[in-house]
Amino acid sequence: MSSSQRTLGSAKQLLRKELKEKLRQMSHQDKAEQSKIITTKLFSMDIYKQSKSISLYLNMPTEVFTSDILADIFKSNKVCYIPRYIGKDMDMVYLKDQDDYDKLPVTSWNIKQPNDDEKRESSLNGNGLDLVIVPGLGFTKSGFRLGRGKGYYDQYFHKYENVFLKKPTTIGLAYTCQIKESLPIDDFDVQLDYVLYP
Repeated sequence: MSSSQRTLGSAKQLLRKELKEKLRQMSHQDKAEQSKIITTKLFSMDIYKQSKSISLYLNMPTEVFTSDILADIFKSNKVCYIPRYIGKDMDMVYLKDQDDYDKLPVTSWNIKQPNDDEKRESSLNGNGLDLVIVPGLGFTKSGFRLGRGKGYYDQYFHKYENVFLKKPTTIGLAYTCQIKESLPIDDFDVQLDYVLYP
């Protein structure tokens, strides 16, 4: 590892710590209010309205809430995919309806996802995705993103591009405190198409 990579790595670690602290200090009410504004913005976007198949993260307590988005996806008869993390790998797998969601087990990260051994259709086997809604710790308004350091989403986007020869449209959801002027990024970090914040 070069010294510039090490410097970049430690800059990311410091920023992650700072952002996690800011998120911890947010009240539930503040998160709920900001999430509502962000969700309304998303629903007004043409790309969301026109998307037939959407991948949506199921939020951790510190992330922008996505339950209203999930309900709207089902109500609008869009096809829904959600992340499933197994070891160092993440795939987007099919979620049939609200009942399917309600029955999902909860992981040690306090998010729902299908069991590792449960057979689910992968987004990489079908016709692809129109839209991927992405969580993160930090974002710039221009679409750069700081994740939690595992590289799940960046790896997924690179895999997706290898299969479909294009990237899906991507939207990051962020609280106001997660928006930064700039972020420490490298060549592997995938830039998002949009970032929505209050």
